[in-house]
Amino acid sequence: MANILDKIIQHKIREVEQAKASVSIRDLEQAPLFARQTISLRQALSQPASTGIIAEFKRRSPSKGLFQENADPSAITKAYTAGGAAALSVLTDSQFFGGSADDLMQARVNPIPILRKDFIIDRYQLMEAKAMGADVILLIAACLEPGQVRSLAAFASGIGLEVLLEIHEEEELGHICEEIDLVGVNNRDLKTFTVDLDRSVLLSEKIGAGKLKIAESGISNTGDIHFLRQHGFQGFLIGEAFMKEADPAFAFANFVNQLKRGTA
Repeated sequence: MANILDKIIQHKIREVEQAKASVSIRDLEQAPLFARQTISLRQALSQPASTGIIAEFKRRSPSKGLFQENADPSAITKAYTAGGAAALSVLTDSQFFGGSADDLMQARVNPIPILRKDFIIDRYQLMEAKAMGADVILLIAACLEPGQVRSLAAFASGIGLEVLLEIHEEEELGHICEEIDLVGVNNRDLKTFTVDLDRSVLLSEKIGAGKLKIAESGISNTGDIHFLRQHGFQGFLIGEAFMKEADPAFAFANFVNQLKRGTA
């Protein structure tokens, strides 16, 4: 029986083919945001005063259901930015996460890096990301072969996008290549959606010194960030902890205040 990730990828293949038939590469290249100068996530996370938080906007997830169906991506991401987010992540998958390209484009009013969070399997999606105004794209090792990662990452770099490679287990370390800018460890198993924060720690020493490391999923309090920083992580992708609250902006501000005070 197909797991959740398999189902998502099967649908994504059909979705990409439909998109190609609807919007040409030339149309994407002529989009107003395509020619903009991108902002480096790696540089943003390397700043000494950075919170390291990549604050995520997402409406729902397959495992937790609906968070904020009618949330305003512009208002929420503006609050994240004003509150000290180092960068933003925006879910653009519609079928499983309720997102859209429009969500990312509305978030583009902010002057900090934006990650397009989606299931990238085709170069066409990289062109889409550039047209949406993204600065960084996500490649998920669990649904790509090492050769695909290298090819997609090289193409992304060629059009000015940084690349975050997401890994989940030791077997995926072989997906890391020169073309990758950042490596994220997803503490959530994409096949079962269970969360284990220790996953980041176990893999952190094996990633290598040349890649900036990001911990993803399962970060629920500032103590988690202090713990992960001790193991070499500079970025912390957090979405659910904020989006599940009635007021994500307030939840984020409270979280950052606790982080600055050094409390959990």
